[in-house]
Amino acid sequence: MARIIGITGGIASGKSTVTGSLRQQGYQVIDADQVVHELQEPGERLYQALLSAFGPAILQENGHLDRAKLGAMIFGDPELLAQSSQIQNQIIREELAHRRDLLAETESIFFMDLPLLFELQYEDWFDQIWLVDVTKETQLSRLMTRNSLSQEEAEKRIAAQLSLREKRKRADVLIDNNGTVEETRHQIHDSLRKLERR
Repeated sequence: MARIIGITGGIASGKSTVTGSLRQQGYQVIDADQVVHELQEPGERLYQALLSAFGPAILQENGHLDRAKLGAMIFGDPELLAQSSQIQNQIIREELAHRRDLLAETESIFFMDLPLLFELQYEDWFDQIWLVDVTKETQLSRLMTRNSLSQEEAEKRIAAQLSLREKRKRADVLIDNNGTVEETRHQIHDSLRKLERR
């Protein structure tokens, strides 16, 4: 019976550092963001659904989805955000379930990186949930730097998710990602040892 570990965290909390380290150690990681990008390619299910809902204004000249334009459009309008989420979540959940079931046939332990794990009620998929944890200040400055956002825009995106404080209460393992990459890797190593001993 495969054990499936969920990895989550706030936006810009550094989940990719954690998943990168796990992959280096030979673990399989299903990355929900990567799955979404694949489904948003021209002709794929999410692309078609979003195009039907929002029209060609959300496309670049080359026909690909303009994620920045879509993001700016929906984050400024709660109704559109809700509509977009509803369209996308069902398709994404089906695809993630399909990939999870395939990996469960071959792996004894594997991971799924889901930024909105708690918000979208994925808890019952997992044997354990790891939270990549940072302070609010770290999160804000990383997001502003990474996405070239103003403080106001960054705060709006952070506010659209469940707070890290709330996520801490619901996670089984906290990986503190405020320090160096080496410190983070050390915690991952410890958590893996405990997991394998269970």
